[in-house]
Amino acid sequence: MSARRLVGLETEYGIIRPSMPKANATVLSAHIVDSYAQLVAQGIDQTQGARWDYADESPLKDARGFAMDRAAAHPSQLTDVEPAQQEGIWTAESIALSGNDARIGSTLYQEKDSSDVVMNMVLGNGARLYVDHAHPEYSSPESTTPRAAVLWDQAGDEVMRRAADSAAALGAGELLLYKNNTDNKSVSYGAHENYLVPRSVEFGSLVSGLTPFFATRQIFCGAGRVGKGMLGGRAEFQISQRADFFEAEVGLETTINRPIINTRDEPHAVWDKYRRLHVIIGDANLGQISTLLRVGTTNLVLSLIEAGLAPDLELEDPVAALQQISHDPSLKTEVRLRGGRKLTAIAIQREYLRAAQAYCASRDIEDADSQEILTRWEQLLELLERDPLLAADQIDWVAKYKLMSSFANRHQLEFDDPRIGLMDLQWADLRQDKGLYYRLAARGAIQTLYTQEQINHAVAAPPEDTRAYLRGMTLQRYAPYVVAANWDALTFAVPGARRVNRVFLPEPLGGSRADVGWLFDAHLEIDEFINKLAPRA
Repeated sequence: MSARRLVGLETEYGIIRPSMPKANATVLSAHIVDSYAQLVAQGIDQTQGARWDYADESPLKDARGFAMDRAAAHPSQLTDVEPAQQEGIWTAESIALSGNDARIGSTLYQEKDSSDVVMNMVLGNGARLYVDHAHPEYSSPESTTPRAAVLWDQAGDEVMRRAADSAAALGAGELLLYKNNTDNKSVSYGAHENYLVPRSVEFGSLVSGLTPFFATRQIFCGAGRVGKGMLGGRAEFQISQRADFFEAEVGLETTINRPIINTRDEPHAVWDKYRRLHVIIGDANLGQISTLLRVGTTNLVLSLIEAGLAPDLELEDPVAALQQISHDPSLKTEVRLRGGRKLTAIAIQREYLRAAQAYCASRDIEDADSQEILTRWEQLLELLERDPLLAADQIDWVAKYKLMSSFANRHQLEFDDPRIGLMDLQWADLRQDKGLYYRLAARGAIQTLYTQEQINHAVAAPPEDTRAYLRGMTLQRYAPYVVAANWDALTFAVPGARRVNRVFLPEPLGGSRADVGWLFDAHLEIDEFINKLAPRA
C-alpha cells in the first residue's frame, strides 16, 4: 500500500530496414528475436533463454465478467499463439521483401523450417522477448519498486541494441529500432504497464479512480510528438505519442478502438486472489525520470483506490480531455468535469498528489520509494506550472520540445519543416551515438538514475524479490533442461525421465532470492533441483 507494488513494463519497438523501406515488419522483428536467441545459444551474450509456453494465455477474458468470442476478436488480440501461426508470414514473398538478395533469405530462414525460428523466448533476467505482430517486444521481469521497474525497462533497450547488432552480423542488414509509439501513418504501437491488484477491489472503482489520472499524467510521462491526429497531418507539437489513437473509455481491445481503461482479465497468478491491471495508455519513455514517475505515481493512485480514498473527480468526456491536454504544451488547457467545473491537467494531478500525501501521512508510510515519488511529483508539478521548459532535464516531452524549438528558432523554421519531423524520429533512435535523447543524456542535459554498467547487469540478472528471480536463475543454471517457460510456469524435460515436469509459479512474490536462493547456492543436480522446487512452487 505505497509506491511499491509488483509491476512489469512492455515495450513494442518501431523497426525499419533503411535499405528496404517496404520490408515485412513481422519478418524484420523475427530477425531481431531469432538473432538474439542465437547470441544466447552461442554463449556470446551473458544470459540464457527458453521458448515461451502459451499454455496459460487467456487474452479474451474480460474483467467485466465475460469472454470475447474468438471469432469476433481482432488478430492482434490472439496473443496465445505464435505470430507465424496467426499471419502465415513465412512465405517466399514476405521473406524476399526482408532481404535484398537470396543469400540473406537463405542464411536466416530459407534453410530453417519456420518452427525453428525463435520468435518468443524467456531471458535469463526473467524477461520476455518476442514478436508481437509487426514489432519486436520486450516485457520486463516482475519488480516491486519504481526504480527497479526503470532499470529492467532500460535493460530491454540494451537487449534490443544487442539483437540489432547480432542481426546485422548474421546478414540481415542494418535494422534500426525506435522506442516510440507511432509511425505518423495511422499506426500506433504500445508501451504497456502491468500492476498487481487484489481481485477484491471492484473493477468499477479502478475505472472511476484511474480515468482522470490516466488522462492527465501525460504531463510528466508523455514522450512528445510532432503531428496531430492518427495520420499526423497537422505538423504541430503535442505532449503524448499515443493520445490521438484512443477512442473509448473502457474496453478489451488494444489495437483498435483503444480504451483508456483496458479490461483484459489475465492475471498470470492465482486467479481468485489477484488481478493484473493491464494499462495501455502510456508512451514509451527513454527518459528514466519519466518512467519512474509513470510507475510510481500509478502505484500510489492504486493504493488510494484500494483504500477508498481516490479523489472524487469525473471527466465529462475523458477521451476528448486526453487529447485536448496533449495538444497544448503550455499546459493551460482546462477540461470539463461532470457538474461543470473546469480544471487543468496540473490541477487534477495536484488533487491526486494531495490525496496520496494525506494517505501516506495518515498511515506512516515513509519508505524511500514512496517519499521519492511524492517529492518528485510535487516538485515537477510546481515546475510545470511556472514554466514547462524548466522540467526539460527530467521529462521526455519537454526535453524534446525544447530541443526542437531551439533548432527551429535558430534556423527560422516552422514545425512542418521535414527536418523537425526527422528530429522526432531521431529522438527515439536506440543507437546511442545517433539518438537525440542519448546525445542529450551524454552531455548531462537529462537526469538519469542508472549507469550503463548497471543496465548491462540487469540484462543478465533478474530482480531478486519476485518470482522473476526463480525464472531467471533457473534458466541461467539449468537452461538445457527447460523446454518452455512463461510468467507462471517452468517446464522441464530431463533425459531418462518418463514425462516432462511442469512447475507452477502462481504467487508473483514467491520464488524470490530469500525464498529459493538456497536451491541455487547448493548447486544441485537437475533431478534434485526439480524435486525440491516443486513442493515450494
